[in-house]
Amino acid sequence: MPTPVNITQRADAAYDVVIIGSGFGSSFYLHRLLERGGTGRILVLEWGQHRPHDWQIAQNRNSDIAPGATFRTASEKEWNFTIGLGGGTNCWFAQTPRFHPSDFRLHSLYGIGQDWPISYDDLEPFYGEAEAIMAISGDDRMASVLPRSTPFPQPPHRMSAPDRLMAAAQPGQHFAMPTARARIATAQRSACCASFRCNLCPADAKFTLNNGLLHLYDHPAVELALGAKVVRLETRGNVVTGAVVATGGREVTIRGDRFVLGANAIHSPAILHRSGMADALTGAGLNETYGCNVEVLLDGLDNFDGSTITTGLNYGLYDGPHRREAGAALVYFDNRWTHGLRAEPGRWRQSLPLMIVVEEEVENSSTVSADSAGEVVVSYPGTSDYARRGQSRAIAGLPALLAPLPVEDIILRSQRPTESHLQGTLRMGSDPATSVVDAGLVHHRWRNLTVVGTATFPTCGIANPSLTAAALSLRAASLV
Repeated sequence: MPTPVNITQRADAAYDVVIIGSGFGSSFYLHRLLERGGTGRILVLEWGQHRPHDWQIAQNRNSDIAPGATFRTASEKEWNFTIGLGGGTNCWFAQTPRFHPSDFRLHSLYGIGQDWPISYDDLEPFYGEAEAIMAISGDDRMASVLPRSTPFPQPPHRMSAPDRLMAAAQPGQHFAMPTARARIATAQRSACCASFRCNLCPADAKFTLNNGLLHLYDHPAVELALGAKVVRLETRGNVVTGAVVATGGREVTIRGDRFVLGANAIHSPAILHRSGMADALTGAGLNETYGCNVEVLLDGLDNFDGSTITTGLNYGLYDGPHRREAGAALVYFDNRWTHGLRAEPGRWRQSLPLMIVVEEEVENSSTVSADSAGEVVVSYPGTSDYARRGQSRAIAGLPALLAPLPVEDIILRSQRPTESHLQGTLRMGSDPATSVVDAGLVHHRWRNLTVVGTATFPTCGIANPSLTAAALSLRAASLV
């Protein structure tokens, strides 16, 4: 376990690199910096504490800081994240599909949103590197939809009986879910036990900072400060000169040559607002995918015989010209009895829970800001018509999509309150008029400030975002 420094003893100390946050964006960036020989003295400032796996299981939570207590909002919309060493690596379910090649060219192809300043091909090698670091299990057949230059590090999880029928009938669009939940035990991780409590994995099978990257924080070039909340940045001209840290009831200023901002898509823009570094796009565009739960009643086919929580992923409703008017959809095939087992004798397992996740349109009216007292304020106007149309289209398309299965009925069970995938508030792009950071994740104005994490995504993206955040950080650090 790393030994944290007392940040009050580092007042006005100077570092070569100061990293704010320790989640996917920050830790994968740090991994690449150290892999390339480091850059002198590196300080990581983490607002939360180090809560190892045993503590999380015993306490039945990932952190002692509730996310909803860190910002104010008038909306009932939930925004979930973890504040603590490792950030989202603690609470995620470890689903790791890549973004689709078309996601990077949404405007060019369909006139919606804006294109990313990089292509899928630009990011593909870094996807492979991130997958190797996390020992991702997956089906190499996915290369037909998401091209890849390397095989998955681990074999895919065992599909369920409905998955196997779907994959046989639709080999180009139905695949085993790629995941950072170990299919085969590694030196640091057990094999997935299919207990379906992935945010608090009892077997420690999913990749986390605690079992995969904790060694970074023991590196001699790295100092780690816990309980160190960055309040604001200090600047001179177009250069960031320091980070003001609240700790133990006082404020401490840390000096640095380069800064990496990876707090998350709510708190990273809030820091810039409190620093007087915000323009019209800083904090604009907060979004996440729009999800619903569906139950498919099966006629004579048993389910729940897979080897992990979500066994299948279907792209049949994803890409195409419909994205001009309605969001793309991914269909997740679950291996857990989300809606309970069926009551009829002999038919208990004849049910298929589906999760449908739909692309959201990024709207500047959804914002993160800070009030005069520095409190974080989230303003969310609600789900877009684009996403609602996408969901309606996906539900209407389910009978045809599920034709390989003996379907008795399809029931919309509930809207999902959140996907816990906040993103989009410090978007990347080539033009400072329409983005905050460039293709290398460097701020357009403050050129010694790099922003990492899902805040930089220009469009929503439907797939779980953590793998893409990790790959972007590896790429950004490789450009230094």
